Amino acid sequence: MTDLEQVAASHGFTAVKSEPISEVEGTVHLMHHAASGARLMFIENDDANKAFSITFKTPADDDTGVFHILEHSVLCGSEKFPVKEPFVNLLKTSMQTFLNAMTFPDKTMYPVASTNEQDLVNLMDVYLDAVFHPDIYRRPVIFQQEGWHRELEGEGEGERLVVNGVVYNEMKGALSEPDSVLYDGLSAALFPDTTYRFESGGTPAAIPTLTYEGFLENHRRHYRPDNAYIILYGNLDADRFLGFLDERYLAPLAAKERGPLDINPLGLQAPVAPEPVVVPMATAPENACAAVGFVIGRAAERERIVAADILMDAIMGANESPLKRALLDAGIADDAIGYVADSVAQPFAVVSLRGARPGAADALRAIVEAEARRLAEGGLDRELVRAALSHAEFVMRERNFGYPDGVVLAMSAMAGWLYSDDDPAAYLRFEDVFASLREKVEEGYFEALLRELFLDNDHRACAEVVPTESDEAAEEAEAAGEREAAAALTEDEAASIREAVRALREAQEAPDAPEALAKLPQLSRADIGEAPAEAMWEVGECGPWRLIRHYLPCRGIAYAYRYFAMDGLAFDELPYATVLACVLGKLDTSRHTAAELDTLVQAHLGNLGFAVEVHEDAEDRERLRPMFVMGSSALDEEVPWAAHLAEEVLRETDFSDIERIRDILGQRRIAMEQAFASAGHSAAMARVASYYLPAGVVREALSGVGFYRFLKELLASFDERACELSAKLAELSRRLFTDGGCTLSFGGDEAALAAFREASSPFGGMAGAPALTVPAPEDGHEAFVVASDVTYTACGWDRRLLGEPYGGAWLLASRILSYDFLWTEVRVKGGAYGAGFQTTRSGSSRFYSYRDPRIDETVERFRTSGDWLAGVFNPTESEMDGYVVSTVASLDAPAKARELLRRQDGLYFSGATLEDRARVREEVRAAGIDDVRALASSVDAIAGAGPVCCFGNGEVIRASGEGFNVVDLLA
Repeated sequence: MTDLEQVAASHGFTAVKSEPISEVEGTVHLMHHAASGARLMFIENDDANKAFSITFKTPADDDTGVFHILEHSVLCGSEKFPVKEPFVNLLKTSMQTFLNAMTFPDKTMYPVASTNEQDLVNLMDVYLDAVFHPDIYRRPVIFQQEGWHRELEGEGEGERLVVNGVVYNEMKGALSEPDSVLYDGLSAALFPDTTYRFESGGTPAAIPTLTYEGFLENHRRHYRPDNAYIILYGNLDADRFLGFLDERYLAPLAAKERGPLDINPLGLQAPVAPEPVVVPMATAPENACAAVGFVIGRAAERERIVAADILMDAIMGANESPLKRALLDAGIADDAIGYVADSVAQPFAVVSLRGARPGAADALRAIVEAEARRLAEGGLDRELVRAALSHAEFVMRERNFGYPDGVVLAMSAMAGWLYSDDDPAAYLRFEDVFASLREKVEEGYFEALLRELFLDNDHRACAEVVPTESDEAAEEAEAAGEREAAAALTEDEAASIREAVRALREAQEAPDAPEALAKLPQLSRADIGEAPAEAMWEVGECGPWRLIRHYLPCRGIAYAYRYFAMDGLAFDELPYATVLACVLGKLDTSRHTAAELDTLVQAHLGNLGFAVEVHEDAEDRERLRPMFVMGSSALDEEVPWAAHLAEEVLRETDFSDIERIRDILGQRRIAMEQAFASAGHSAAMARVASYYLPAGVVREALSGVGFYRFLKELLASFDERACELSAKLAELSRRLFTDGGCTLSFGGDEAALAAFREASSPFGGMAGAPALTVPAPEDGHEAFVVASDVTYTACGWDRRLLGEPYGGAWLLASRILSYDFLWTEVRVKGGAYGAGFQTTRSGSSRFYSYRDPRIDETVERFRTSGDWLAGVFNPTESEMDGYVVSTVASLDAPAKARELLRRQDGLYFSGATLEDRARVREEVRAAGIDDVRALASSVDAIAGAGPVCCFGNGEVIRASGEGFNVVDLLA
């Protein structure tokens, strides 16, 4: 018996299997807790960013979103930690590097991560008590707050009976997106007899049918240790963590009487091929979309699922991929995408159209079948498949998904483990799978898979979203129904609703008892160690270019970014720079067709991308550095390709293919419209910054509403402007891509840099053009109507105009306002899905709300933030320590090589240094309550002087008292 097996046995765990897995750079241990029935996986390696997760199998059996509401609700207090918002307390006080919960179609996952072992134990304690002993049984207001409740709004004949609640509003926002509605329709058609026919997040129509009793019953049945999958990750003390799990939770739970496990059935769907499904949706005509779906097999068929994913990338991953090109050339939609929907019992491949024309669904089915037949009968370019394989392998090796590795690997493991205990670690391995598939390319495996998926598959479906009446008409009909419902209430019913809302507000506003708060585990300032060593950079030269040399741990990958100054452009040329970034890499060059280029990039590079961005001086608001950015990455042995291919695209792109440019720009328009509806807070924050910030004016012209309007006008008159556009792009590329205007940023070892330098050649040309002239910012006070049932509101101002320097106290104030005042006022009481305040080093300071049912009340809360900071904010010493600890942790959070390189580039271009970053960290560490309160008048000035911008639902916008200049953005 190994040492770990002995440790496991001493804490009630039976060791099932241990297996070294190179892909996780460690060993995976599988265990079973005999008494409770809990399953456990320990991914043991040297990663200091440790992680824990617990997942429950939670297949939905209706559209009420009960498991989504439970995901929110269990984190609102528990038996051991009887405070209202322990989740938020952890955000405010812990050293977490990840803290969240996620509802999937068939499981609910609670992952956390931290670089501090004691902190991870604390996070585990709160999460485990939350899921097993939540306060939902003794505090029904949690269900009302997070799920749904009714309210009476307005007065007299205008009074309406409305539904409010955090999840309810979240899903109103989520299901304002046609892609989400289409996915739900397709999933229901493919799986009419299983859990996947339901929307696990809940639909706005069904959420109000969920009863409190049904809510509790689903928790009792599903949140049990014998329905739990626990994953530990990283360099942690197994004895400590297994002992903690056993003694604090699993053994006591095992001792309690419980009946047999009775969860909603997951089940497998027998093959079906139903008639096409039409889903009507009140949305703009351009949001029409359609999709076909093909079930691949079962989750346990790991190699087949990976192969299907690679195949979809090969035939649909880029505009020149054969199936996507056939769909685009047919002119039946503005865009087409393909992907594999996994993390379900029966993964399926999807080919989807955006901006679909009438009759597109029928054409989609015919084109997919015809092109699949052509490819399967000898038309599939195997080099394209090999390139897709190489790219997939690079992505898996880099593992740069925006989350800590422990969280990513836990999600990966659950993509297979939930459906079979035979091989829980199957989805952590990929090297053998890729090696096997490489051999099978020449054996005709992928041609056979094409035939099986698209031609001989008896488990398939088609769905389309058909826009119906205008949003305005639908909104008025909904409002009329709410008025009628209010008028039909008896006096007693209306009084009961008002009393329930009053009781809910009272509960929300009541402070947590000091003794309850004291029970929450927390680190102190004394637990903050020295700042982790950050890889250094230095500035030098690489041939004719300025070089930012980063000394990063890149693990065999090289990163090269070229920044080209755009100072010499006229302001009205900025949108053309964005168009240039959109089309580069997607058109023919003098040496390769766009399809050949795409294959080469996939085969030899991790990525090749182009973008525009603006850097601004931290002190001088008038000093801007707009940049055209080209980024690439490659394995060390492929570094010459990173130089050759990038320079070929920059120098030799042929801009004469008008139809391909039209396709690309149409796709960008759709992506922007969907972002306005799904992430409108980002659009609102960017737009509001253009009302007061010169850099904001430039960003709007490059990537915001200003660029969107330019893009729509360009597409509307594309035939007339096409030749002019081609010439403009060619002329702009000659002016931009010069040696004098270029700064190279490189991360990788010395041999990789030498290889890159050897493979590179000068562009020619020098800098020296005059600085960009930027129009003065003007407050537009705009509200943009987009296809959404909720709103997104922003208010902001430039801190530098108040004479306020950037410092650690501002970081603390941002966290405090976001997770205390705004969380309580806008999210908890207002029903918005999110709200916050942020301030940047360069000066822009902004409030925002996310998936918010209201505007005026939210703006009023923004306006009173300074008053709250000055008069109400009065934390205990322990609470203040928590804010400090969590803020320092956000600065110290580990970053992947690419993110670290880009962050350091941003410091360089803004005139800041690592010493400046270290100074701010020390200011946070030393800050006291008075330092934060001293910012109250500035926060008040930001909110008071700050203009407001809103994106969202037309009815809510028009009912606002803010007096907006209302713009229907999609008209």
